[in-house]
Amino acid sequence: MVSSWQVQQAARVVRQGGVIAYPTEAVWGLGCDPWNETAVERLLALKERPIHKGLILVADDIQQFDFLLEDLPEIWQERLAGSWPGPNTWLVPHQERLPEWITGEHASVALRVSDHPLVRALCALTGPLVSTSANPAGRPAARSRLRVEQYFPQQLDKVLGGALGGRRNPSLIRDLISGDVIRPS
Repeated sequence: MVSSWQVQQAARVVRQGGVIAYPTEAVWGLGCDPWNETAVERLLALKERPIHKGLILVADDIQQFDFLLEDLPEIWQERLAGSWPGPNTWLVPHQERLPEWITGEHASVALRVSDHPLVRALCALTGPLVSTSANPAGRPAARSRLRVEQYFPQQLDKVLGGALGGRRNPSLIRDLISGDVIRPS
């Protein structure tokens, strides 16, 4: 069991511009403050991920994304609310309300409201976080803390221990406007 003190320490590291690793529903994730360009650039360098691909944001509650969702049609808002919290990532128009280091070359941003208690506790303290699988590009996503530490020895500011959520596959990714499945779960 992870203590609230450990979650608070991880949140402090994020607020100070650090890059952390943490367990999610299916795999270990890397995270940082999405508004901190230096932190995001460091995370992308660790993953060897190009900026144009964009990143996922995770939150503990749909209200943390209100600034992105408030102008969307009610039917789309209901679609999101009906699928969260849970293993559903949606591509949502960002309406130029997020920096390019998050959206990449896309007109939409990937959003998820997690149902993992640790992720939710962390996001409750930090607001939305960058959430990307903890692995260098082309390598399998880490499913253990040991693998995270092997992939990124002495490179992370904090590893928040805990258990994965028990899902076998990362979240389903769908396009909010078309409803098309981009990545099956």
